[in-house]
Amino acid sequence: MTSLIRRHRVLVAALAAALSWGSASAQNVLLWSTQASPVNEQRAVRDNVLKNAPAPVEFVSNQEGPYFTRLNAELQAGKGQIAVLGALHGQLASNTKDLQDLSQLAKDLKISPNFMRLGKLGTGEQKYIPWMQATFIMAANRKALPYLPAGADINALTYDQLVQWSKNMAEKTGGPKFGFPAGPQGLKHRFFQGYLYPSYANSVVTEFRSAQAEKGWQMMLNLWKYTNPASTTYNFMQEPLLGEQVWVAFDHIARLSEAFNKRPGDFVAFPAPAGPSGRGFMPVLAGLAIPKTAPDRAASERLIAHLLRPEVQLATLQATNFFPTVDTTIPANISVAARVAGDAIARQASAKDANPGLLPVGLGAQGGKFNQVYVDTFERIVLAKQPIRAVLDSQADTLRKIMQETGAPCWEPDKPSNGACPVK
Repeated sequence: MTSLIRRHRVLVAALAAALSWGSASAQNVLLWSTQASPVNEQRAVRDNVLKNAPAPVEFVSNQEGPYFTRLNAELQAGKGQIAVLGALHGQLASNTKDLQDLSQLAKDLKISPNFMRLGKLGTGEQKYIPWMQATFIMAANRKALPYLPAGADINALTYDQLVQWSKNMAEKTGGPKFGFPAGPQGLKHRFFQGYLYPSYANSVVTEFRSAQAEKGWQMMLNLWKYTNPASTTYNFMQEPLLGEQVWVAFDHIARLSEAFNKRPGDFVAFPAPAGPSGRGFMPVLAGLAIPKTAPDRAASERLIAHLLRPEVQLATLQATNFFPTVDTTIPANISVAARVAGDAIARQASAKDANPGLLPVGLGAQGGKFNQVYVDTFERIVLAKQPIRAVLDSQADTLRKIMQETGAPCWEPDKPSNGACPVK
């Protein structure tokens, strides 16, 4: 009976996927992605990135939930229409065993060895090919530069200096000029996971409730005093930067690009600040993989090869503001945002105190709940002014349950773990 119920559930899931999303035609290659979700990016990918693909491509960009629902339904059914997966490192890691080995395809690619190592997902096989990379940086209106603390180097700031800079602007201009993407669709959780925690606790999970983490949250409280209160409505920081509601901001490079492109002489880009544990930053790496249920492996490989051509990588950069993974030169006629952000990204990654923290790995459909832990912590400590220690103790219990339920091992900068990443 249990077996029959399980088979029934698989069939229902597969049928639901087919009804919800349809299936690619026999001639089309289905690229199932979590990337390039804004409408303008989807259009640019279809019109420019895929226009000379070796076969017609059906490009579908999803949020994480629908992405996993259909993928897992096809895997459970043992067949499907998804030809290529385009997703973040941690999302692909959730289905490591379900991905085909791409070692042969990877042999002649000029991609960073470190990125290729990540694409093995801890196995001896090339589970995905690095597709595009991005990160989060800082941006400032040049009007803010005179208010930098004495002796501060904008390319080597500390968080204490950022707080002082924000204080200087607020007190000398008549209002707060720092901005933070704390809106409903803002990527605030990535700041805490990839910047604040690595910079203060050299951890994302294990030291979640540590004394070092407390210091990081105290810094955030201090910074919030000089943060534009409208930040709780900001999703993309390029908009308040262009409107000059804020002069200094943190965000994903794709969400800052319009400011650099529309007013190239007015804004500068620079690395994130450093804390006691270094200059935490989050390299965002997306990859291309072939699920074991792909209908035509050869067609899938041809699409991946197309997406990794240098000229297509540059078209992807222009469409999404994600940078190439293959060794290629960014031409002078590329967008201002790409050139400006590229310099800041290089300085951030090559900083002597750089302390990269990867996107979450192995959480699968629980990724949203994991992110919510950091959002809730921010809202309780910074917005509701609840005691830091009590909030961290409470949220650590929730985080521990998520890690135990998923069994996800630690990722950098936390130390490797056997089994679920522990929360002290």
